Amino acid sequence: MDRLKDNWLTDGLIDFEYKKYQLLAYFKNVKDSFQRVELYPFLSDLVFHYRNLIALRENQTLIREAFPKEISPEGLKNLELNYKSIVEDDLIMQELESIMEYALPQFKLSLDEGSFIYEYVESKCEISPIGLTSLYANEGYLFVTQPPEKETKIYRYQATIFEQSTELMRGIHTHYLHTAERSFSNTYENLKLNLIRQYAELPNPSVYLVLSKLKFPFDQTLMPVAKRLLVKQISKAA
Repeated sequence: MDRLKDNWLTDGLIDFEYKKYQLLAYFKNVKDSFQRVELYPFLSDLVFHYRNLIALRENQTLIREAFPKEISPEGLKNLELNYKSIVEDDLIMQELESIMEYALPQFKLSLDEGSFIYEYVESKCEISPIGLTSLYANEGYLFVTQPPEKETKIYRYQATIFEQSTELMRGIHTHYLHTAERSFSNTYENLKLNLIRQYAELPNPSVYLVLSKLKFPFDQTLMPVAKRLLVKQISKAA
């Protein structure tokens, strides 16, 4: 098993030992991934499942709504989509509560481990602007470099603003352009000038460099951290 289904708690057999077996296999994969310093996709998974379990524990109505529905015989007779919940037994609800009580500290433990690794990786990264930044920072370019620093991956980015729980949040979309060889003559400033010549629709772009002091798995770790650093930087500039 790699990742848990979103509805793992109510999917299939509702049995403590069965769900415990599922979770043990899942957390083993998480631990193996973290030992390779590969944060994603498991770190975001852990956040989702942990928050979901907290919400379910606090509101049993959500548990009942999480179950699949079946068409009632009355509905079939009347050709109507009358649904009834499969959950009608307090024993099932007690089993679910036992599963959640077991699962929550396990998720918290793995989440703390992932957060510690994330903070460590972030502490080894620096973000800085290349040249003058544009007044419009929501669109531009992102350079990402790590040891041995001979190559720089170049992305075009666009920031978006969305509302979550009555709070405005920033997201970032990146599009990979190319990988550039760096040298004494081909500096970060020269890479920026080349982009301005190539993409005339951004004549004065904001360009940020994320430089990692250590080498990390790129797609699973460094790039997600770089994107988060970029969001923080743009938020400061806004």
